[in-house]
Amino acid sequence: MDEGRSQHCPQPTQPVPNPIAYFMHRSPWWFHQFETLFNHFIELVVPFFIFLGRRMCVVHGVLQILFQVLLIISGNLSFLNWLTIVPSIACFDDLSLGFLFSSRRGGVKDRVVQMQARQAAGEQPPLGYGRCIRQVVNISFGLLIAYLSVPVVLNLLSSRQVMNTSFNPLRIVNTYGAFGSITKERTEVILQGTSSPDPNDPAAVWEEYDFKCKPGDLKRRPCFITPYHYRLDWLMWFAAFQTYEQNEWIIHLAGKLLAQEEETLSLMATNPFAGRAPPRWIRGEHFKYKFSRPGGTHAGEGKWWIRKRIGAYFPPVNLQGLKKFYEDRSWPYPVRD
Repeated sequence: MDEGRSQHCPQPTQPVPNPIAYFMHRSPWWFHQFETLFNHFIELVVPFFIFLGRRMCVVHGVLQILFQVLLIISGNLSFLNWLTIVPSIACFDDLSLGFLFSSRRGGVKDRVVQMQARQAAGEQPPLGYGRCIRQVVNISFGLLIAYLSVPVVLNLLSSRQVMNTSFNPLRIVNTYGAFGSITKERTEVILQGTSSPDPNDPAAVWEEYDFKCKPGDLKRRPCFITPYHYRLDWLMWFAAFQTYEQNEWIIHLAGKLLAQEEETLSLMATNPFAGRAPPRWIRGEHFKYKFSRPGGTHAGEGKWWIRKRIGAYFPPVNLQGLKKFYEDRSWPYPVRD
């Protein structure tokens, strides 16, 4: 049993928006009101359709799958929505899925019809040794799941609910949540490097690293990667509304970029120092991002995004200065390739 939360989130502030999210965000106000109402209807009302008979159960399956498909279309939410579709398949019985199979004599559909006819006539398959074992295993497994689910249910009802936690070493039952909360504004950490010996020199030229999918270059079209998942891009989204002290791995990343490690650079879309000496310094800059308006001035310039600098995310660092930082954490010191 998994206890989960809604996977729906606003288009511009989701981890990795896609091109359709851009246009959906700029839709008329009535569209956003409708999608909010539809979201609440699907999550709060439709689940009860399961208990209202066969037809309503099928309707439940159709609506839930439709809802997940809409989420897949409107954002790169990894494989979350694809996995959420799987339980909904159980809402469709043999009759509703019969059109997928051949009607030829001796085929799957024909054999199922014959089996159902025998059951309707009161015939029961012999209770063989294998069937007995299967029933014992099924019942035992069901009881195990019920027992292990007790702390999960108590957590669900608790005012201090914990997300993304496993309650036993088997990790069969868990609590999970794609997002505990969603910010109303999008912020981004932009990594920049310079070859200048003095990072405080006003004349220093800082060049930006682009990630494979997350917003960076204002003119780059948002990507479409679902169900694939760029984990580094995803983590950068979380880091942007926290501090680098809470995300020490980002300093680790900066050190590897300073060393121009090929394995790390393979996770990036661009390396501004390709074919030349590695950067001497790298810094993190904090920006507020928002979608440009279709037909507006920025969109006319080819910009998908508009950004405004918030301030420094982490100060300029170099390899020599990071040596003790790495040693204190027992991290291998980056070596320039």
